[in-house]
Amino acid sequence: MSRRTVYLETFGCQMNELDSELVAGRLASLGYRFTSVSDEADIVLYNTCSVREHAEQKVWSRLGDLKARKLEQPWLVVGVLGCMAERDGQGLMKRMPVVDVMCGPGELDKLPELLDNAVRTRLSMLADEEMAGKAGSKSAGVAALQGNASRRSSTLSVAGDSLEMLDLSRSVSPIDSQSKASAYVRITRGCNKFCTYCVVPFTRGAEVHRPPEHVIDECKRLVDHGVKEITLLGQTVNHYRFEHDAASVIDGIMQPQKGRSYKGGSAGARHRRDPFAGERVTTFADLLYQIHEQVPDLARLRFVTSYPRDFGDDVLEVIRDCPRICRYIHAPAQSGSDRQLAMMNRGYTVAEYDEFVQRCREHLDQPGIGRPLMLSGDMIVGFPGETDEDFALSVGLLERCRYKNCFIFKYSPRPGTTAFDKLPDDVPERVKRRRNNELLGVQATISDAISREQVGRTFDVMIEGISRRERKRRGVDIKPGSGMVALTVGGSAPAAVAQIEADAAMSNGQGDGVQLSGRTEGDQIVFIDLPPEQAASGHTLVGRIARVTIDRAERLSLFGRLGG
Repeated sequence: MSRRTVYLETFGCQMNELDSELVAGRLASLGYRFTSVSDEADIVLYNTCSVREHAEQKVWSRLGDLKARKLEQPWLVVGVLGCMAERDGQGLMKRMPVVDVMCGPGELDKLPELLDNAVRTRLSMLADEEMAGKAGSKSAGVAALQGNASRRSSTLSVAGDSLEMLDLSRSVSPIDSQSKASAYVRITRGCNKFCTYCVVPFTRGAEVHRPPEHVIDECKRLVDHGVKEITLLGQTVNHYRFEHDAASVIDGIMQPQKGRSYKGGSAGARHRRDPFAGERVTTFADLLYQIHEQVPDLARLRFVTSYPRDFGDDVLEVIRDCPRICRYIHAPAQSGSDRQLAMMNRGYTVAEYDEFVQRCREHLDQPGIGRPLMLSGDMIVGFPGETDEDFALSVGLLERCRYKNCFIFKYSPRPGTTAFDKLPDDVPERVKRRRNNELLGVQATISDAISREQVGRTFDVMIEGISRRERKRRGVDIKPGSGMVALTVGGSAPAAVAQIEADAAMSNGQGDGVQLSGRTEGDQIVFIDLPPEQAASGHTLVGRIARVTIDRAERLSLFGRLGG
């Protein structure tokens, strides 16, 4: 008796979305099948995030809901993947005995073996009639955690990096979590920054860079399967650097390479070029250029997340000179106060961040040709010690930067971080809430103004599908978190289901128009209303880039028509 139907739900960032896609592809190749409904699954997996408290609370709630179900279905296997598993370790199983499997982000290559072990263990329990009644409350208790987060930063000449094989073996199929026209490609793992509020260096380990040959080959394979847009991922993506003279090859596979810190020169000089650039080094600027030139059928190339320090003019020049690289940069500032930035261990000053933004605009902002630079960022309010003056400085930075959008969060202490252990959470909750709402209001005004500036302009828009409003209107809406690989970020449905929705909705003979949704290269959301005569063939636009003229704007949304 084999029970291998999986429900996989993802919480958190793009890194987790990609991890889920890779895991799903690997499991599918081994005979597992996926369901969009949790209650239909024999295996329920949650890929978790520890960066934000809200995401964690959702996971705890999901696990709590499974307690009663597991008593009724003792064969059910429950797994927690990602950062929560790595950070909490065996304590997570003690708190939630419903959990059978734990797998950290640095051990996802081991997940198939863990699941096989857990499934066999639970079925063995059920075979014994005396234990059958107890199985629902007894965990299979298998786990793979790094423990020492520096494991993958050690010299890789001793042993191959099996996690790299997960990326290399990715499945390009309808199980992909994004629209089939878009995909993520990882270029780095881990982080060396150790910001005091962040758990990532402890859960994902030190910075490791993938060989450029692997990245370019992955991009080529995705494009061969119809992908039009690729987003390169890294915690500090612009720190990518691969030194070919130091590369190691094991069993014919070039291995990822430990990152090392930028050094030397003044702050101004540091911004101009990667100090390690050379004939035998592939820098981030080099990688962008090579992908652009070697994958000519890729319509769009973008990247996240950028670290504002050490972002060289060489990168900006490549973006400027390569028309298929998007003029969109996400670079968290976190605070407008030098004192707060120092407490956060961010490694730059407000003046350096302002200089970075100015250089970005000088190189890339060309609204006259329909290619305005769009910036986005992150800000934290209520970090330990934040005063009214500190907050006022953050408001000022937000107004100067004019982000298209900004992710604004109230600080919440995260276990395992330096701030949790050493900095008292001394800003009252009511003050955090007030500052958070005020900053959100400032950003809303800025976003609205930027959106209205686009009216009358014409953009190339990647059509992603029918809009959420349209799905609801036609009764084919899918709730966030459903699908083969259920994603909570953005609430978007998986491609396979979304495409079926689009086809069904647009050809249902209702005789009225339809609303499509898409994004500009600057990551602005665009809604396109097709008249009845175009609606029947509207599904042919999904996954394509179309010229759209913007007629009106509302906050973060643009509304337009085909042509221009």
